[in-house]
Amino acid sequence: MEEKKSILFIVNPISGTANKELILNDIEERLDKNRFNYAIAKTAYSGHGAVLASMAAENGTDIVVAIGGDGTVNEVARSLVHTNTALGIIPCGSGNGLARHLQIPLEYSKAIQLINECSIHPLDYGKINGRPFFCTCGMGFDATISYKFAASIRRGILTYMENSLKEITRYKPETYTLEDETNKFTGKAFLITCANASQYGNNAYIAPEASMSDGLMDITFIEPFTALEAPGLAYQLFNGTLSNNSKIHMFRSRLIHITREHAGVIHCDGDPFMADQTVTIEIFPHQLNTIINCHAEIKPSNFLQTIAESFSYLVNTGNNAIGHGIKQINKDIRKKIPFKL
Repeated sequence: MEEKKSILFIVNPISGTANKELILNDIEERLDKNRFNYAIAKTAYSGHGAVLASMAAENGTDIVVAIGGDGTVNEVARSLVHTNTALGIIPCGSGNGLARHLQIPLEYSKAIQLINECSIHPLDYGKINGRPFFCTCGMGFDATISYKFAASIRRGILTYMENSLKEITRYKPETYTLEDETNKFTGKAFLITCANASQYGNNAYIAPEASMSDGLMDITFIEPFTALEAPGLAYQLFNGTLSNNSKIHMFRSRLIHITREHAGVIHCDGDPFMADQTVTIEIFPHQLNTIINCHAEIKPSNFLQTIAESFSYLVNTGNNAIGHGIKQINKDIRKKIPFKL
């Protein structure tokens, strides 16, 4: 008989809006007890997930499952890189970027089923100035918005969009110099994103072709643009077609140094922090064992679908014409986003 694997579920009680007790009850009901022994630990402060995951890896725990949003996933995952302990995810945050890229179901009963199947694959991760990231990192407008979003009382995509709309007319792009092992480039950018996974979260595809197992990061360099060009860029961001825009340059690299005009904020999986003028980003191939969705397929995703989800409250508050219009147009436009580990 196969020896049971050990699992530690690390729960962030305050991330997202899901009822964590319901998730824990579902684990008790749905986890395959013939294959797994499990324990549960709740985080008590920022960074606690990393401590708990590190202790679990040192003790030889087979799997550590992060229950929370991208911040919780980052805390747990950064303690599991270069170990034999695998990462699992039950997503319940506001963006769920890594889970969405890997097509981990947002319905937690289905996420638990993936844990039961226990298909483990070694994935890449990156570091920005020594800090591990698993989805995206970067600087410019998105880092500024991450900084403002972190200070917001309310969470979710609506708050993120509100902050973005307020800041977009005030933001002043900087000049950056990018240098990798073979090339050097200088230009003014609205933002620069280095992506291990394809999206920020909420199906915002900043690097639609990114793979988490190719040993490279996808760098997206967005030039300054006018207010008239902004809606088209937003559409392409959520529809996975940014590469079709002449304002956007994309390339791949394993290691890159970026020098900017001033020290300032950068972000790591949406977590903002201050850094010097020179920033170094590097990818480490196949160093994070991760439970993946072995049933993942090319899936439809589009801008209007995301908007319809985000503004569904309009329907519930009586503005049925707007809600119906969004849903109807949503049916008409589909774009295939290729799934890549």
